[in-house]
This record gives sequence, C-alpha cells and structure tokens, in this order.
Amino acid sequence: MRRAFADDAVVVMESGDAGAPGAAITEALCGHWDHEPPCPLAAHHVAAERRGDEVSLRVLFATEPTAEPEVRSRIVAALRKGSLTGPDGIVNRWRLLSIEPSTVGDDEADHAASLVGPPR
Repeated sequence: MRRAFADDAVVVMESGDAGAPGAAITEALCGHWDHEPPCPLAAHHVAAERRGDEVSLRVLFATEPTAEPEVRSRIVAALRKGSLTGPDGIVNRWRLLSIEPSTVGDDEADHAASLVGPPR
C-alpha cells in the first residue's frame, strides 16, 4: 500500500525558471516532465519558492514503501544533475545545496492523501 513521503531541498539558481528543478524531478520519476497521468513510480508534487538566488523545494510523493529508496535516489540525482532544458530551449541551471528527508506535515495531510490515492 502506498504511503506519503517528503523531502526538503535547496538549490542555488542565479536566474531562470524556479520550476525547472521540479520539472527535472518529474523527468527522473516519470521519464518526461510533460506526461499523461498517472506517474508510474511515485505520484508527486514539487513546490518551489525563490528567495534571491536560493530556491527552496518541498517534494511530496507517494509510493510503495519498498520503492522509497529508489524514489529518493532519483530525486537526488535529478537535483545533482543541475540543469534542464525547457520547452523554449532555454537551459536552466542550478547547484544543489542540500536535500534531506522530511515528514509530511499536518497541513499537507489532504494533499498527501490525494497523492496516495484510494485504497487498492
């Protein structure tokens, strides 16, 4: 049965689309940032908040507990890659400062439940 998990990350991004790191995560988890649902490995959502050159990312995802290490590994690899070419052909670049597992907050419970989906 799928469960919800969370990661918090910070990247340095002097310019470009603050959503690009999240798109890179989607690409790593789903094969492409523009795909039809459902997500094959882990339903997920990435929120990005820019503060100057730093972008804070909050990643919520739902997957089978046995797949959690692979999902987290793919998220880290996507952020370490440090770039993504957008649909406009512009290359967005960043540098990963930190990433760590987190807990799903009480205020995120409904969103997390929607990612987990109905019982199977």
